[in-house]
Amino acid sequence: MRPRPLAGRVVAVTGGACGIGRETARRLALAGARVAIGDRDAEAVRTAAGELPDGVAGFDLDVTDSASFTAFLAAVEDRWGPIDVLVNNAGVMWVGGFADEPESATARQLDVNLHGVIRGVKLAAPRMRERGRGHIVTIASAASKLSPPGEATYAASKHGVYGYLKGVRAELRGSGVRISVIMPGVVDTELAAGTATGAARLLGPADVARAVIAVIERPRFEVFLPGYVGPLAAWADVLPQRARDLLFRVLVPDQIRSVSGTSVRRAYESRNLSDTPGGE
Repeated sequence: MRPRPLAGRVVAVTGGACGIGRETARRLALAGARVAIGDRDAEAVRTAAGELPDGVAGFDLDVTDSASFTAFLAAVEDRWGPIDVLVNNAGVMWVGGFADEPESATARQLDVNLHGVIRGVKLAAPRMRERGRGHIVTIASAASKLSPPGEATYAASKHGVYGYLKGVRAELRGSGVRISVIMPGVVDTELAAGTATGAARLLGPADVARAVIAVIERPRFEVFLPGYVGPLAAWADVLPQRARDLLFRVLVPDQIRSVSGTSVRRAYESRNLSDTPGGE
């Protein structure tokens, strides 16, 4: 398949003020795309846009609010025309025992990670279908397939994202609208502060950004980082439950143990799992 050039394409990235979203925007802009980054931290997103290469603009966006998401997409189209690619990147994570998780943190993760993606797809995909072209790329997680102890709700939200996108992809078959889901392991961002990587190496935002660009240029549905995670999860599914449990205990980190007795996540969770602005 011949790569699709990025030059001149309009790309909207949610959660773009920092981390994976910011690095993805930077690399897309360097490749010639016109990039809109949206974030609920208005000051941070405009600062980021000013520090990134030419062709990046920052906009207010709260993915948990339909009016805000609608206004974001409209503002991007008013500036540059139809959106070619939507990158659903915004996400939040609480880490700890399931019984200790505050109800507000549970609700926030589901609202941002799952409902935010659903909201973006429902708002962007119909416009793309009318034009007969478009691409929605969603940053999910290896937790879509593997559920580390200490990330129960986060994993549930990412399981939900994977299931939702699989169904939407089937509905959009033949429409010209592509759906892709990227499932990285632990990435070195504030979202993952204090967590362990298990048997996998720690990824950087650049690893995910490169995967986003690659899947835009050569569309496919599933992308795992590292690449062996997908085949490993599929292979593990054919094992007896006892063997599967043993394998996952060896390979998948226990995040409760990783964060126990530390305060490294306190500032992040206070800022991102409440109603006060903050980015991933």
